[in-house]
Amino acid sequence: MDQGEVIVRKDGRVLYLTIKREKALNALNRNILEGLAVVFEGLEKKRDASVVVMTGYGPKAFVAGADVREIKDAGAGRTEFIRMGQRVFHRIMTSPSVVIAAVNGFALGGGCELALACDIRIASENASIGMPETGIGVMPGYGGTQLLSRLLHPGMAKYMIFSGTPVNASEALQLGLVEKVYPEGVFMEEVEKLARKIASRGPIALECCKRAIDNGVGLPLREALEVEIVEYDKVARSRDAEEGLSAFLEKREPVFTGT
Repeated sequence: MDQGEVIVRKDGRVLYLTIKREKALNALNRNILEGLAVVFEGLEKKRDASVVVMTGYGPKAFVAGADVREIKDAGAGRTEFIRMGQRVFHRIMTSPSVVIAAVNGFALGGGCELALACDIRIASENASIGMPETGIGVMPGYGGTQLLSRLLHPGMAKYMIFSGTPVNASEALQLGLVEKVYPEGVFMEEVEKLARKIASRGPIALECCKRAIDNGVGLPLREALEVEIVEYDKVARSRDAEEGLSAFLEKREPVFTGT
């Protein structure tokens, strides 16, 4: 059985993760989830990558779902097996790095949930995104019911989850499910260009912006503004802020150190 792997490649402050389980259309199994957990745990400790780009191996799929055989075989331990995946996805969501999902094909079930756990979703024009779990008598468990209804709205989330109807890249863009769509031939080039652009910016500022957005989005405005000012104070006290402001005034490129 193809256990799959997570291929890691680092280029400056950008970390590229490729989920490789091609015969299973990169379906998530325990081995893949454990691999992702190790990578993101390392990022929390090292903080040596401002951006993570996650994609699937081959031309067909980002991630075509969770491994149905493993879920079936888990039996009475099924919920705990899914809970383990939910913990991994939460680690991705709360990573200090900006995480970009490069959706290069099928992103179904757990694959859709993985994309939702990322900060930004960029799709190839051949992408297909959906949650078909109810068709086999189960439900999204890696956060899909909650993340999709927050990103879109409850009615659209219910439509997609109840019916299992996927959307193509164009529809996903119209819905706000993805941020950009590119032709297959230039897709990864555009993703890499965005990743490098984000990675060139102040790493502390990026971390604090991510936390401010994520922690403030569901709060009343007055409380959300307090969340923002707390994060702003962390940035304001950093060496990177001094460097960035000085570089702007001196008309040169800043050299950020993440301190």
